[in-house]
Amino acid sequence: MTAYAAPLADMRFVLRHLVGLDRIAALPGKGETTAELVEAVLDEAGRLAGEVIAPLNAGGDRVGATLENGVVRTAPGFREAYAQYRDGGWNALPFEAEWGGQELPWAVAMAVSEMWQSASMAFGLCPVLNQGAVEALQAHGSDEQKKTYLPKLVSGVWTGTMNLTEPQAGSDVGAVRTRAEKQADGTWRITGQKIFITYGDHDMAENIVHLVLARTPQAPAGIKGISLFLVPKLLPDADGNPGARNDLRCVSLEHKLGIHASPTCVMAYGDGGGATGFLIGQENRGIEYMFTMMNNARLTVGLQGVAIAERATQAAEAYAATRVQGKPIGLDAPAPIAAHPDVRRMLLSMRSQTEAMRALAYAAGAALDLARGHPDPIERAKAQARVDLLTPVVKGWCTDTGCEVASTGIQVHGGMGYIEETGAAQHLRDARITPIYEGTNGIQANDLVFRKVARDGGVAARVLFDEMARTQAELAGARHPAAAAIRDRLIESLAALMAATDWVVETAPEDPAAVAASAVHYLRMFGLVAGGWLMARAALTVMADGSEGGDPAFRAAKLTHARFFAEQYLPQAAGLLLPITEGWRSVTGAEED
Repeated sequence: MTAYAAPLADMRFVLRHLVGLDRIAALPGKGETTAELVEAVLDEAGRLAGEVIAPLNAGGDRVGATLENGVVRTAPGFREAYAQYRDGGWNALPFEAEWGGQELPWAVAMAVSEMWQSASMAFGLCPVLNQGAVEALQAHGSDEQKKTYLPKLVSGVWTGTMNLTEPQAGSDVGAVRTRAEKQADGTWRITGQKIFITYGDHDMAENIVHLVLARTPQAPAGIKGISLFLVPKLLPDADGNPGARNDLRCVSLEHKLGIHASPTCVMAYGDGGGATGFLIGQENRGIEYMFTMMNNARLTVGLQGVAIAERATQAAEAYAATRVQGKPIGLDAPAPIAAHPDVRRMLLSMRSQTEAMRALAYAAGAALDLARGHPDPIERAKAQARVDLLTPVVKGWCTDTGCEVASTGIQVHGGMGYIEETGAAQHLRDARITPIYEGTNGIQANDLVFRKVARDGGVAARVLFDEMARTQAELAGARHPAAAAIRDRLIESLAALMAATDWVVETAPEDPAAVAASAVHYLRMFGLVAGGWLMARAALTVMADGSEGGDPAFRAAKLTHARFFAEQYLPQAAGLLLPITEGWRSVTGAEED
């Protein structure tokens, strides 16, 4: 099992050069986000991830979480690791100081979160769900709810969950049957069952706060009749401390392909008459509030794709550097398999895609910082449009690609990759859930084409395309031999993406089924071009800045990865244009004109 070392050099490079950390640090309230502070935060997070959390990953996979006599117990070491995570203040990183947060930028918090997910995705899932609960309460909770719950959730002393899915509903949350009936004291009695609840019960925190979708008696049918309720495992007493046990319990744990150490619970509410819940916001607005949680979680799940790709890449690189087999072309003696051209191709594919995904995910985090903190409302609106546009791309493209990279990692290991002891198989098993949960990638693709592109006539997308075109112009002025090759591929792929976008905007109103049939291809094209654009910007930076990190090897590698991505992956974007604009006919059964 390969150790994990946080890729701090690339993280710093992306934050500094590709997402503009200096610009974010200049926002109101971010004045303490100095380069020295960010450096220290990343270093210390890397230590905790590499030395404390990562060593638990393989054992957690083998042992998993267990349910014993109604009590969920996490894998050995998880409780102690979480205590270090909590006591170090890591959960509070991006949240408001009013609730005990540290108010560091989301872009920095995403870099830190990537480390937890790489070290152990099963461990990192607990903070992900808590983060979504905090976001929802900050946006929609009452003053009393915020005062009671946010300090404990922000600190990580308590953890939060999202309770959305039910056996008959799946992704159709409008079909939920969990009931909520108002009581004389203003509370609500919650009855029903929820499935797939990540960290629905565990032994790492002193209380668990469930955010539960339910239907009130007089609510209209469908999604317009869903409300959101706060349902704590232990009801807070008058002083806000955990008190009486609420009427809810984990009745079983799911047996899963991967993330075995993350308890995925079937939760029963009201077996003893009804769980006490508290309405969040207004009745029948639960779907609206849910998306506050979901959009936050979708970005972080996309980041999980980056993280698992990084872990799989490190494992493959380490194995290929030491496994001696055969004589590579041009050598007279056996050598490590990394010297074989095809193995080198696989390693470059893993590394370049991981770096492109990281840049895109952090760019979305930086846009989130600007959307929330820029003093100019016009700039805030522009940044929010960028967040909205990139969220389904980050979630969809990064998780699909994370699975692809993890699969390639097994291939690099050869037959040993199929053997559990190497750890390569676990990365693929853990990664496979990411294109499914928090909205399947088909749902992300539909969100992208209909809500984020067609709805505004492609305006937000074309603003981004203009930035990509400016990068093309900068490449034309660069004298490095690689600049022309990267620029040519970027020109071709951007032209295809613009043409596909025009088709989506024109076709969606008249033939939405055609657009839906092509949506996944369009999302992949968008991710490839956006990732390739950011890799091109990275190449421009190292071409222009000979002092980056004082490390010529880093600059050379970054340029190699950018050119590899341009030559190997950007042409795939152009190749998707015909499947997008014409391939829908065979899907929908439409006849040729």
